[in-house]
Amino acid sequence: MSYLPQLSTIAVVMLLACVSPGPDFIAVTSNALASRRRGLGVALGTAMGIAVWALMAIVGLGVLLNRIAWLYDVIRIVGVCYLLYLGAMLLLAARRPYREMAVATADNVTTPAPRVGFMVSMTNPKAAAFFGSFFITVLPAHAPGWVLVAAVLVVIAVSLAWFSMLALMFSTQRVRDFYGRMRRPIDAAMGGILVALGVRLALVE
Repeated sequence: MSYLPQLSTIAVVMLLACVSPGPDFIAVTSNALASRRRGLGVALGTAMGIAVWALMAIVGLGVLLNRIAWLYDVIRIVGVCYLLYLGAMLLLAARRPYREMAVATADNVTTPAPRVGFMVSMTNPKAAAFFGSFFITVLPAHAPGWVLVAAVLVVIAVSLAWFSMLALMFSTQRVRDFYGRMRRPIDAAMGGILVALGVRLALVE
């Protein structure tokens, strides 16, 4: 039996989920503006978080979320807090005078880039919903082990490729020069979006 259609479906839907702007998108692009290395680090951390979600889905995430209703709420609350924290940091950064990005942003960030990406990914309740429902239902109930491994590798490859491309694009000199001129409104906009996403997530029943 060929499992290529199921794996292809997972790849396409995963790509669409990544392309849709959200916390992962903003975390990668805002850090890539600081430096290419930091942007790629956040991209790697994001893919690592997605890998964990995929592995949890395979071992029964959907069943767990159905049986322990409050677990989803815990993930949602943690996600809200982290989004508000990241948004507040960007809003505060927008108030500071512009300095050379390598000094003002990259060198003064204490949290390792992969950890930032991993935390954003792991505190995203949309990931819990995606991997706890669609991801696991696409796979046949009695799929062999290699298919499950292949599915995890597919979501890792798709997410890492997309977010790495974003990091490379937003760390180019042209984009960084533009950011240097427009840093305050860009940081304010990104911070505002993250705060809005956090508030929206907090109000979801």
